[in-house]
Amino acid sequence: MSDDRESMFVHRTEPRFGKGRRTRAMYSFALLLAACAKLCEAADYAREERWVEEVAPAIVVGDPAYLATPARAKVFAIFAEPSGAAKGGVVIVHGLGVHPDWGINGALRTRLVDAGFITLAVQMPVLAADATRDDYLPTLPEASERIAAAIRYLRDKSVRKIAIVAHSYGATMVNAYLARSDALAIDAWVPIGMFGTFDARPKEPVLDIVAEHDGHDVRADWKLRAREPAPDSCSRRLSIDGTDHYFDNRQARLASVIAAFLERAFSRGC
Repeated sequence: MSDDRESMFVHRTEPRFGKGRRTRAMYSFALLLAACAKLCEAADYAREERWVEEVAPAIVVGDPAYLATPARAKVFAIFAEPSGAAKGGVVIVHGLGVHPDWGINGALRTRLVDAGFITLAVQMPVLAADATRDDYLPTLPEASERIAAAIRYLRDKSVRKIAIVAHSYGATMVNAYLARSDALAIDAWVPIGMFGTFDARPKEPVLDIVAEHDGHDVRADWKLRAREPAPDSCSRRLSIDGTDHYFDNRQARLASVIAAFLERAFSRGC
């Protein structure tokens, strides 16, 4: 399977989500586009199915799970539980054009299980391999449906504390979802390498992570978010040194700081 590595990360046509109002306006526009789904199909379900056929049999940690949403009866996900008592649950949301076990997503979901958390890594909508970030805007409403379904899935398993960890465009998807009036409450949020400011003031503790050698726009927007008031004393901002947007050589460090933050946030031990 080809390694997409979110290849459009530095595409010149991708929008900067540096203003909350602009992001909300684009999200509203995406809702209008979703209303014409019969005329402009958003997600590439055939590509998702090919990944299920390839990824599901190769899962080492965890098992395939399937979520039901209004747009899709079976959304692929990977569910994993620690061997002992769980400290809480984590929904893992991947970035543009990849799958739930790809790269940083697979590393985080397995390392967080090792740290004592239940993880549910969810397949987000994908388009063709050459799609840009602009092309992905119409998928935001369907992404919100999948995020909500993932939270419900963990709640149905009696997971009391739930966080979302989201990388790159996945963080954009979560940002749009959490700004909705019907968003389900969560207990913590970890955006990693996110574009833009927060669409709505976070209600939950936030660990806002960026890489030292991340893209210029990502780091600039991370600094802009520093001007916004923290929702509580648990919230933190962190730049991880010696790595880039994909954290290939710092995944153990990344998982460790996330696990420590989640333990504090879930217990309110800040």
